Amino acid sequence: MGPVPRLRLLASLLAPAIVVSACSDGGGDGPGSPVPAAGQMQAFVASADLYVGEPQRVAIGLVLGDGNLVSFGSVDFAFSYVGTAAEPTEPQPGPGAVAVYLPTPGTPEGSGGPTVTAPSEGRGVYRADGVVFDRAGFWQVLVSADVEGLGAQRAQTTVAVRDEPALPAPGRPALPTENLTLRSPDAPEAAIDSRAATGDAVPDPELHRWTIARAVEAGRPALVVFSTPVFCVSRFCGPVTEMVEGLAERYADRAVFIHVEIWRDFEAQTINRAAADWLLRDGELTEPWLYLIGADGTIVERWSTLWREDEVAAALEALPPMASA
Repeated sequence: MGPVPRLRLLASLLAPAIVVSACSDGGGDGPGSPVPAAGQMQAFVASADLYVGEPQRVAIGLVLGDGNLVSFGSVDFAFSYVGTAAEPTEPQPGPGAVAVYLPTPGTPEGSGGPTVTAPSEGRGVYRADGVVFDRAGFWQVLVSADVEGLGAQRAQTTVAVRDEPALPAPGRPALPTENLTLRSPDAPEAAIDSRAATGDAVPDPELHRWTIARAVEAGRPALVVFSTPVFCVSRFCGPVTEMVEGLAERYADRAVFIHVEIWRDFEAQTINRAAADWLLRDGELTEPWLYLIGADGTIVERWSTLWREDEVAAALEALPPMASA
């Protein structure tokens, strides 16, 4: 596949230390940013492929200098346009939004307002929905939070916004790719699902029976998760893949369910072709992603980083039941 691709992880919320760097296209404060003081809040971008004119989900992770996180409740986002790399400008006020805490599946939702947590106690991001950007370029995001025990806190980061999405997006045709399945000849099981890397069987065979191409050709809606449960630095991939497995059990009459493993060979840093076709752009790849494809082969919805099970379930319930095969 040529040069080794660089994976830009959408949010590296790791324990015990938190290291989240420029997670999305042009986002974050960059590797040269000063290390914050123990009680100082810092913001990191956890969204990718933002573009103008359509309502966007913008997710930000909040971390303190001592490695603890800010979790639970809601915070405020204020966006300001700061121009392009070629033509920077003074900040021009843009939209504002309330961002609600979105936990990693299997971690607590929490109650009350934002509070300081260890990564083992609360790990997630704050997400604002329906943000519309009117210009391509760089946008500053000022995050304001009233954190229990710390009081009013503010942090700032930057997101990049394109004229058009770089990755497949809602309203566009799905790429009819031939992802690996349990029937793929000469495919190591770890290339089908990284959880088989230790020699165990693929743990969720129902997610590895269909290709995207076959679903599109058959006129079947498909829910497709692109993730690498074992090698995902953010530790989001395993939980979100298991979430999709649970949805497959409940909504087998609405869609086919597909997991696309990112790595063909992790040691050799070889990306699976289907993952590269969908997610690799300019030598960089972001993950995890979740796509809902309609029966007509058009992308209905997509989610990056983290998503709520109930919102995906609602999108599946909106589909008509499939005819029997």
